[in-house]
Amino acid sequence: MLLLDKNEAQGVRTAVLDSIRQSSREDIGSGRVAHKVGIVTGVGPASGIGTFASRLFAREGARALYLLDLSDVLPDFASELAKTFPDTKITFVRGDAADEATVRDIVARAVKEEGRLDFYFANAGISNVRPKEWGKFDPNSRESQLQALRHGGRTLDMISVEEFMEIQRVNVLSGFLALKYAAPAMQDAAPAVGKRIPGGSIVLTASVAGRLANAGSLPYSASKAAVVSMAQTGAYEYAGYNIRINAICPGLIQTDMTAAVFAAARSNHNEGATGQINPLLRHGLPVEIAQAALWLVSDDASYVNGQPIPVDGGLTASMPYQRKLVKRPAKL
Repeated sequence: MLLLDKNEAQGVRTAVLDSIRQSSREDIGSGRVAHKVGIVTGVGPASGIGTFASRLFAREGARALYLLDLSDVLPDFASELAKTFPDTKITFVRGDAADEATVRDIVARAVKEEGRLDFYFANAGISNVRPKEWGKFDPNSRESQLQALRHGGRTLDMISVEEFMEIQRVNVLSGFLALKYAAPAMQDAAPAVGKRIPGGSIVLTASVAGRLANAGSLPYSASKAAVVSMAQTGAYEYAGYNIRINAICPGLIQTDMTAAVFAAARSNHNEGATGQINPLLRHGLPVEIAQAALWLVSDDASYVNGQPIPVDGGLTASMPYQRKLVKRPAKL
């Protein structure tokens, strides 16, 4: 077999990423979640998974979306979403997805106003706690890039108990509260508003770091392992109610959370190397995780339950190794 030229491989990678970005801008859907009412947490950052998922849910016909985040840009995003998809009622709440009263109230509000709750995408999460005195991460600052990379790469003895507990609070407690309050709200049918069959779908954002070592720091990995376990255990907790609970396990995705990694790669003229250890030889985009969430909250995934689903380019399909690129023979 002939070795695949490195430039040709890079060209394929670039074409695929460009195609995915282009398709994410489309405004016409096929109604995959038509008439459904949902809640999404972790919404706001322009390149965030929750932001892309909210857009997909609206594009695919959701009747009402309730968006929850602490981001200052959430109102602007909600306004833009409502203008683009006027048939979807958009409601935003600025709050903490790991605060019990906030989650209880947004679930109660959705049910009171819409008469039903069909899905909850518990996407809010953090990878570490950035010191307040550093301010916001500046992707154009070399010093900010290095600062963020050093902070993310700290060894266990350099991480405080307080930071460990905050990561668990945000990542784990937010998922627990989603199950605690959203699942009971999905248990009953609501014929008056078109929900003839009880049930719903809860999707938790986990990570490949919750399934395998060496994909994140210990506090982050521990939190995501707990999220995976909650999806599996929660599915049995609500057995018989037609409530499906699953977790998505992203690989390396280009989001605000990983901005420092990509900024450093760009400054070193090495951006093409990101994500090279999976069989697709590339990183993922947030819309690719959002598409998985869309599938899981839709009726298309009606028999998928209690699963940690990797969306990682094949990273966890085998032991990682640096494979040789080969030129496949042309089809006859």
